Amino acid sequence: MQRITKQSIKGVGMTSQRTRDRLVDRLMQKGISNPDVLRVMRLVPRHLFIDEAMSSRSYEDAALPIGYGQTISQPYIVARMTELLLQHVEQPENVLEVGTGSAYQAAILGGLVKNLHTVEVIPELYRHSRDILYQLGYRNIRTHLGDGSWGWQDAAPYDGIMVTAAPQEIPEALIQQLKIGGCMIIPVGAQKDTQRLKIVIRQDEEKVKITESEAVLFVPLVNTQ
Repeated sequence: MQRITKQSIKGVGMTSQRTRDRLVDRLMQKGISNPDVLRVMRLVPRHLFIDEAMSSRSYEDAALPIGYGQTISQPYIVARMTELLLQHVEQPENVLEVGTGSAYQAAILGGLVKNLHTVEVIPELYRHSRDILYQLGYRNIRTHLGDGSWGWQDAAPYDGIMVTAAPQEIPEALIQQLKIGGCMIIPVGAQKDTQRLKIVIRQDEEKVKITESEAVLFVPLVNTQ
């Protein structure tokens, strides 16, 4: 991975701040209204989280391939899931992300929460995400290599959990790692055309409230067990 500089963060042409600002304008037109989410979406250099050959497409509102059968999520979905989490947990201090991938979603969350733990099962993506987040100066994000369907017990319980790949069913281990009153945002569905974004609130030790949001399209959650 090449060294990140102030100039590479700033970008030029199709990776410039003006292009980022236009993306944020489109997100606002689609209904994203949380000012903190819009602020970090404007600041984070998405072009550094994908292959340089695709950098001219960085600020399209589209998912893009990052190799290993994975994608960097569509900016609208990143913003929407982040906004939903903040709607249900006003000031999250300890958050878990399942599926680091490119680390773009982690960078967005890292600008909004006190502590973020993020788990990635693919070693190459884990190493890349660890390095880019460190170079960008995030010291409140801890990257972990492992099967995210089991969460990350060492830092539990969490105010919030965000899952960026779709399991067929909500993993019980993730529910158990939520604090009482905590919220999980997770896409669920066995088939790509049936996936829905779900909002999971842990109301007490036994009771969980689950509501549905919009249809989504995510890669399957990799389970190594």
